[in-house]
Amino acid sequence: MHSRRHFLGASLGAAGLAAPLLGGQAAAQKKVSANDTLQIALIGAGGMGSEDAHSATSLPGVKLVAVSDIYDGRLQHAKETWGSDVFTTRDYREVLQRKDIDAVIVATPDHWHHKISIDAMNAGKDVYCEKPMVQHIDDGPAVIETSKRTGRIIQVGSQRVSSLVYEKARQLIAAGAIGRVNMVEAWWDRNSAIGAWQYSIPTDATAENIDWDRFLGRAPKVPFEPVRLFRWRNYRDYGTGVAGDLFVHLFSGMHYVMGAIGPTRVFATGGLRYWKDGRDVPDVLLGLYDYPAFNLALRVNFVNGAGETSGFRFVGEDGVLTIGHGVTVSKQPKESDPGYTIDTFSKPVQQAFLKDYRKKYPEQRPNADAMRAQGEDKYLPPSHYSDHLDHHRVFQAAVRSRKPVIEDAVFGYRAAGPALLSNLSYFENRICEWDPVNMKRKG
Repeated sequence: MHSRRHFLGASLGAAGLAAPLLGGQAAAQKKVSANDTLQIALIGAGGMGSEDAHSATSLPGVKLVAVSDIYDGRLQHAKETWGSDVFTTRDYREVLQRKDIDAVIVATPDHWHHKISIDAMNAGKDVYCEKPMVQHIDDGPAVIETSKRTGRIIQVGSQRVSSLVYEKARQLIAAGAIGRVNMVEAWWDRNSAIGAWQYSIPTDATAENIDWDRFLGRAPKVPFEPVRLFRWRNYRDYGTGVAGDLFVHLFSGMHYVMGAIGPTRVFATGGLRYWKDGRDVPDVLLGLYDYPAFNLALRVNFVNGAGETSGFRFVGEDGVLTIGHGVTVSKQPKESDPGYTIDTFSKPVQQAFLKDYRKKYPEQRPNADAMRAQGEDKYLPPSHYSDHLDHHRVFQAAVRSRKPVIEDAVFGYRAAGPALLSNLSYFENRICEWDPVNMKRKG
């Protein structure tokens, strides 16, 4: 198969929707004056929150000034990492009261996302909120309303929306590279304990250095149990399981590439097949979704026997576009004639059929020129490219310019909605209907 390789330059975003905000890797070299420093705070200093803070502060003109977490060990680690002058507290409200903070990163367990985001916007802070934007589907409208009323920037942390790779896929599909898309498949398989959320529990996890009641928040009151905090993604009380943690990434990326806003019907199935460690969410989940012009199939398996993989296949009438490390477009010319199946007809009918058929499709003697060509184009990002870094770059540019981001509260809710309905479908064993325009559940 003939393959053509193209390398995605940092300027790719200039032709797409992300252009005003993205600006590519070259933006990292832009000098920012001292009085243009963005002062940010981190709320929730676990693994994802710490990675967010590192990405955010690796960009010019950004300073982390405060960290909030309910585990004292992470507050100590914050000072070790970002300096002893960083303000730390168990109570995120003390962070929001500070006048020297422009924006906050919300990277708490899912059940706190909507509450802290709303409080932060009401306090005049812009918000980078980890996905999913909300834990419960009924939480979404309040986040959207608060963003509109306060005029604050909120960006949800699914970085594919700022990715050069997904921008290239969006451009190719919009240009008709594979014709009309009729089906999309996406998957995110894992094959490790860490990938299955079996995170390490610190040896000093005690009721004395953990604010257990603050962690629980609106969740049911249960006795102190460190595993529920440090592996919170395994529990419906605090997380959103496979659907909210991984399906929502796939929804976000696909919605951006396709310009879609959501499905009308949702069905999910799966089970707890391997990680029977006390968790109450499945480790295998399959979802089927009806969109107006195509169908979507999603899959996650936490024990797939062959490493960790994720990707997309956009199937069109003229080819297939695949997203992995880069973008691949595979095409095969259509048949010159449709063929026929007339062996079971009577001989007179066969003769009549062939006579008419050859008028439409004259028989040609096969030769070398008649061989059907196959080919694919590959588009690869620059070495060490990070869409996670670009996503923070987009957010910071919006905070400075006050121009809207793509993955705002509405976009975030339209990705979270069908993901959360996947959970509802799985746990209640039923098909769910969704109004993607008005962002409302039916029935």
